[in-house]
Order: sequence, then structure tokens, then C-alpha cells
Amino acid sequence: MAAKQSADNTSGLGFDAKIISLLTRPLPSTRFPDETSDADTVYQILCQELLLDGNSKQNLATFCQTWESPEVHKLMDLAIDKNLIDKDEYPQTAEIEQRCVNLLADLWNAPGKPIGCSAIGSSEASMLGGMAAKWRWRSRQEAAGKPTDRPNMVCGSVQICWKKFARYWDIELREIEMSPGELCMTPDAMLKQVDENTIFVVPTMGVTYHGLYEDVAGISRALDDFENRTGINIPIHVDGASGGFLAPFTAPDHEPWDFRLERVKSINASGHKFGLAPLGIGWVLFREPADLPDELIFHVSYLGGDMPTFQINFSRPAGQVIAQYFDFIRFGKAGYTAIHGSSHEIAGYCAQKIGTVDGFEIIHDGSPDKGIPAVVWTQAENTEHGFTLYELADRLRMRGWQVPAYPFTGDLAHKAFQRILVKRGFTREMADLLLIDIEQAIDFLTSHSRNTSPSSVQASSYNHL
Repeated sequence: MAAKQSADNTSGLGFDAKIISLLTRPLPSTRFPDETSDADTVYQILCQELLLDGNSKQNLATFCQTWESPEVHKLMDLAIDKNLIDKDEYPQTAEIEQRCVNLLADLWNAPGKPIGCSAIGSSEASMLGGMAAKWRWRSRQEAAGKPTDRPNMVCGSVQICWKKFARYWDIELREIEMSPGELCMTPDAMLKQVDENTIFVVPTMGVTYHGLYEDVAGISRALDDFENRTGINIPIHVDGASGGFLAPFTAPDHEPWDFRLERVKSINASGHKFGLAPLGIGWVLFREPADLPDELIFHVSYLGGDMPTFQINFSRPAGQVIAQYFDFIRFGKAGYTAIHGSSHEIAGYCAQKIGTVDGFEIIHDGSPDKGIPAVVWTQAENTEHGFTLYELADRLRMRGWQVPAYPFTGDLAHKAFQRILVKRGFTREMADLLLIDIEQAIDFLTSHSRNTSPSSVQASSYNHL
């Protein structure tokens, strides 16, 4: 009788009766489903589930863009079925990619014919630059009759992509870690690490940990002197993941860091960070064609001619490249300068306010001359707050903010630092709301001191190191 009554109850629901099982049971997670399901209902359930990811606008940990224009969404939809790797099938998309390379070559002052390509992100672009450097070094060693089994690279404190590159391509990573007063790789420290087996030195324009620009020009001068003394020519690859799309616009008078320096042979940058493009686009450019060994290039037919390709990834959507070109044309230098300039201004405002907290020490205030639009701070030595920055990060997360706390490297690995990354869409109004929440969180933590503090693993959000 109960079964009949249940059937009667559902028979009057019409279409809704078909989706009750989706609404009252968990979605498949371990076994592939046997039957079809209503598309709209699955869509709605997934939309609700994705709410658990949080609000991307409050994610001040990520370097990636969290807002895109309606036009970009339309272009992404238009290109959803275009495979970027098939340049012969989609020649106009290939032409748009080459236009982006041309524009970046102009932006970064390449002296001759532009050569480079897009990548799935700045990490792939870094590895492409590293592969070219290893091949050039190996050819030089072989020509001199010297061994090629012990290549190394020299860098400051870098993000994980360079550690992956060193491991995957069997390179010794000589990482110059931080010490008090020396957060960036210095020319003197670099010179102590290089030798004839160094495939390149990698300074970073916007170190992930603290956002500061490393001294590319100073490192270049030091390597010039090193070559004059030893005859060993060591190139530079600039990791411009963030700074490559910032310094040309917000620090045009900064000392040369790009292809104006003859020793700079390649540059990588992230289009989906301060290039303002959707997620999934990076760029690598070379100073001139000779800096990209021909044995790394694959040649495909392109409009009756030749299109050289140099990428690790194969099939991937073309939308990000097309959207990047849209941004270049839409904004131009004036637009990028205005957008990033406002981010630096808001970062400076936040740094000024956070710097007034007793015992907080500002490491980077977001100044465009020094680095990216970020605010980084720590607790001064011998300061007793009654809480850690890990606890502050945990408390802010309760309000939806992701403001990561994490250690630095080397002699500063025992000490916590905290970072706000200011990007397009983070307004002065949002900054004020964040600052109020920081103030209230500090008041709460000060008056509710805990006996045990959460560890860095328990309390910190993802920090993109």
C-alpha cells in the first residue's frame, strides 16, 4: 500500500519525478553511471557544489586573474572547439598567436625578428626557456670537447616550477636562499655559484614569496665582468611571470631588465596573471632566432609556408590566446598602465594601514619601483602579540578572505610572513572591508589567546610557492 501511495505521489509531478533520484542521492563518485541524467539538474547541482570553493574575489593568495569581461567570455565560447596545436586547421588562430608574440617582442625590446610561443602557463614557458638554455650549453660544451653530464642553474628563492624543471631535466639547482637583509639574489651571491657548467642564471621580476624585483641589470653586469675574467659566457633567463606584464607599464624608468640587456636570452611571463587573460596562457620569447636551438623546433605547414612550433603541451583550447590578443588591443599601454597603477595604489594604501599595527613590519609595500602590487608583512622580532600570522590567516578565512601565511627560505624559514596580492577588481571598498576584518581578527585573537596554535599546514591557505 505504501509503495502504491508513493507512486501516486510521484505520478503527479510530471518532469520533476524524473529528477527526484538526482536530488535525493549523491552524485556518482566511484562508479561510472549506467544511465543518463537530466542536464539542467546536473548543472544546478554542480553549481551549488562549486559554491564550496569560496569567493574568488576574496582570494588574495592567487596571482591569477579572477575577473574577465563579457567580451572575453564570448570569445572563449567562440573558440571552445579550436585546437591551438592544429595550426594548419586553424591558420587564423595561429596568426593571432604570432601577433601576440610580435607585440610582446616590441614590449620587451627584442632587437630583431620576434621568436616565441604561447604556453599553457608561465610554468611551461619557464621550462621551454630552460630547455633552450640546456641545449645551447650542451652544444657549446661538445664543441669544446668538454663533458655535458653536470649542468646547473643559479637562481634566488623560486617557485616550484623551477624545482620541477631542474628535476625533470636533470639540472643541479643552485638556489640562493634568503637571509636577513638579503631577500633577493644579489650579484655577489650569484657569482659564488656559477661556473662553466651553469646553463643560465634566472633572476625573477616579482619573487613569489615577497613580490620584490631582483636586480637583473646588476646580475648582468656581474656576469659581464665574470666573462671578461674567465671567458665563460653565461646567459640570463628572466622569470617575468608577474613583472613581465607590470614593469613595462608601471615602472618604465626601472633599470633595464629585458632584451635591452644583451645577456638576456629569453623571458617568460604569465598571461593569466598580470597579462589579464583567462586562466591557461603563458608566453616565452627569445632574444633572436639563434637563441632557440633548431633541434627543439618542429615545423608544420602553415598557409602554404612553414610554421615553427616549440611547445611541450599538445592539444589545448585556443580561447586563451585569442582573449589575450583581445586584451592587448582593448587596453593598449594606457589601459594596462591605468589598471596596474590602481592596483599598486591600493596595495600602498593597504601597506600604510597594516604598517600601523603595533609589531607588524612591512617587507614590501607594493611600490611599483620595487616590485609587484602586493603587501607582505611579518611580526617584528621580540614582539608579543599572543597570536601567530597562521592564526590570523585562519581567522580571516572565516570571513571568506584567503590571505596566506607561510615561511620564507634559508635563514628565514623559521619565521612566518603574510601576503596580500592586489589585482584588477580589488577595489578600495574591498580593501577597506578587508582592513576592518583584519583589525577585528587581531582584536579577537589578542583577547582570546590560545594555548596551542595551528601549524602552518593546518592554518595557512595555498600560497602559490
